[in-house]
Amino acid sequence: MQERIAKDLLSIGAVFLRPEEPFTWASGIRSPVYCDNRLTLTAPAVRNDVEEGLARLVKEYYPQAEVLMGTSTAGIAHAAIVGHILGMPMGYVRSGSKDHGRQNRIEGKLEPGQKVVVVEDLISTGGSVIDVVEALRQAGAQVLGVVSIFTYGMAKGRERLAAAGVENHSLTNFDVITQVAAREGYIRQEDVERLIAFRNDPSDESWIKGGTK
Repeated sequence: MQERIAKDLLSIGAVFLRPEEPFTWASGIRSPVYCDNRLTLTAPAVRNDVEEGLARLVKEYYPQAEVLMGTSTAGIAHAAIVGHILGMPMGYVRSGSKDHGRQNRIEGKLEPGQKVVVVEDLISTGGSVIDVVEALRQAGAQVLGVVSIFTYGMAKGRERLAAAGVENHSLTNFDVITQVAAREGYIRQEDVERLIAFRNDPSDESWIKGGTK
């Protein structure tokens, strides 16, 4: 499944690799990869693979789940579709509380003690999904874990998730995508080592000139 999803994401440009002309993240870090999983929503065949895959992860790792909660905004549609496939209720968690009405941060019905799985599109440093998990915990939910489409597998992200007691299962990851991209001709085989060097330490830009730590 990891390779199939990797091929899907590459085929529609949801994951775009450009080691010779890096993208610049909001943090200022230069990156050889750009990820926009929202594109999966406008590609029906890929969307089907993704949503069926996420549903499979929920059934396999969290069979006792009672509610799905999407992250705002990228995870909302995926949580809704997976909830439909599994016949489960869903809601979503805002990035902050509304400043009007009931001032909700969590949208959808959530009872204290309910077992929740968070649906996310992308895991990088883990900060945003941990914030969502903490909001759900404060509301009394029992958060079983997270399912996501793609993870970079960065050390910082893994460490932060572990420290917060948050388990994540992704459909595919950075290592698989780089290998598939090289095999399918999206990048050169010699670029794989450079991309993995970026993954290992995004702040070290020696990968841009071909160096590794």
